[in-house]
Amino acid sequence: MSAVLSVAVFPFESLADYCLLDSGAGEKLERFGDLVLARPDPQALWCRRLDQAEWDAADLHFQRESDRGGRWEAGPTAPKGAAEEGFSWTVAHRGASFVLRPTPFKHVGLFPEQAGNWEWLVGPDQPAGQSMLNLFGYTGVASVIAVAGGFQVTHVDASRQSLSWAIENLVASGLAKDSMRVICDDALAFARREVRRGKQYDAIMLDPPHYGRGPKGELWQLEAGLEALVQCALQLLAPGGRLVLSTYAVGHSPLTLQELFRAHAHSGDDFAAAELALEEEQREGLNSRLLPAGFGVRLRREREA
Repeated sequence: MSAVLSVAVFPFESLADYCLLDSGAGEKLERFGDLVLARPDPQALWCRRLDQAEWDAADLHFQRESDRGGRWEAGPTAPKGAAEEGFSWTVAHRGASFVLRPTPFKHVGLFPEQAGNWEWLVGPDQPAGQSMLNLFGYTGVASVIAVAGGFQVTHVDASRQSLSWAIENLVASGLAKDSMRVICDDALAFARREVRRGKQYDAIMLDPPHYGRGPKGELWQLEAGLEALVQCALQLLAPGGRLVLSTYAVGHSPLTLQELFRAHAHSGDDFAAAELALEEEQREGLNSRLLPAGFGVRLRREREA
C-alpha cells in the first residue's frame, strides 16, 4: 500500500537558484546558486539517498561546535575563501537579488521554505501600492520582494547587522537604499506603538525567533511574547489584508497556532495553520520526500462592505 500524505503542509514555491538535493542522517544537502552546502537538520531522521561522495563534494560543510553555533569548512572544489569571514555570493528570485554569506549559526541569509509565504503575501497577484509591515525582518528577503512588487514597506529588526544586510539586498536588486522604511527596534514594542498610533497595513509578516534581544536589551521569548505579538498584528491588519506567521525550532504544533489565532482573530478572518516544508529533488523511481521546516499561519481579512 502506498503512503498517503495526511499532514497539512502549505504549498511551496520553487526557487530557480535553490534545490534541496538530499537529506538524511540529521543533515541536508542544498544548492544555493553556484554553491552546494551541507548543514545539520535534526528533522532529517531518515536515510540519505545520494552517495557519500556527493556529500563530501559540497562546497561548504557546517560543523556544529555547541548549541550556540559552529564553523564552516570548505570542500575540495570550493571557491577561494569560501569558509572565511566576509565571503559572499548572490542568488536571484522574482527579479530580485540576494547576498548570501555563511554565518556561525548555520544560516546563510535566505530561508527557501518561506518562498510560498512570500508568494502568498506579496506575490505578483497582489495589487501594487499596498503597505507591508515585516517584523523580525532579518536580511529583508520578503521586504525586498515586496518593494520590487510596488509595496510600501516598513522593515523592523533589532539587529543593526541584519538591517545593513537588508539594505545590501535592496542595492543588489537595483533598488534605492531608501526605498523602504528601515527601523532598528524591538518588534513587539514597535507593534504596540503602531497600534496606539492607529496605523494599519495591508500585509504583515511575522517571523519571530525562539529567543532574542532588542536593541536596548529587551528580552524576547516566543512563549511569553507570541500572544501579545499576534494581538497587535491583528489590530494592525487592514480590511482585505493578509498576515503570515512562521515559527521554527519550537516545541509547538500547527494546532497550537490555530488555537492561538482562534482566540484572537476578528470576525470574518479566514485563516489556516500548517507546516512549512522543502521538497527534495525528484528522482526517477523514488517517492517525493518533504523535509519539515517549521510551522505557520496564513490569515486573510475580509474586505469592508
